Formats: sequence, C-alpha cells, structure tokens
Amino acid sequence: MPYIIETFDKPDHQHVRSAQRGAHLDFLASHKALLLACGAKLDDEGLDLGGGLYVVALDTREEALRFIESDPFHTAGLFERVILTRWRKAYVDGQCYL
Repeated sequence: MPYIIETFDKPDHQHVRSAQRGAHLDFLASHKALLLACGAKLDDEGLDLGGGLYVVALDTREEALRFIESDPFHTAGLFERVILTRWRKAYVDGQCYL
C-alpha cells in the first residue's frame, strides 16, 4: 500500500532548497517508477511554502523512510520535519482502484 511523505523545511533554509534542487530532481528522475505523485507545497499565490508532498508506491514504512532519507534535500539537512502516512489509493487520474 502506498505512502504519503510530507516534508516541512527548516525556517530560513530556502538557500539549501535552491542549492540542492538539481540533485533532488535527478533523484526523483531516478526513482520515477516509485512516484505516484510529488511536488512542492505552494501558497495561494504560487509561492513556495517550504516543503513537499510525495506519494510513493512502497510497501513498508521502512522503505518510505529509506526513500526520503536518500533524497538530497534530506541529506543536505533541509527538512525540519517529515511525516509518513500510509495511503489507500482510491482514485487516480479518474480511475477507481477500489
């Protein structure tokens, strides 16, 4: 069953996000088979809120934790907090999985 990984950046760490963005995108590309969805959290004006959301096709909390801990954003110390939540896929792209 997939996991949702929600990340929250440390305050005043936008410089870390900017510096690691290329490596982070390479990391995502190399794991695209696991990604059901992912992206940055934005405010209503489209500005970066300092965190992200990943929905990953991994079966265990340990796998989800290993995944996020290997993200360059994590290894660079960007995240203040990470929340892992198991997720039941119901509808994706208009298709029902129940």
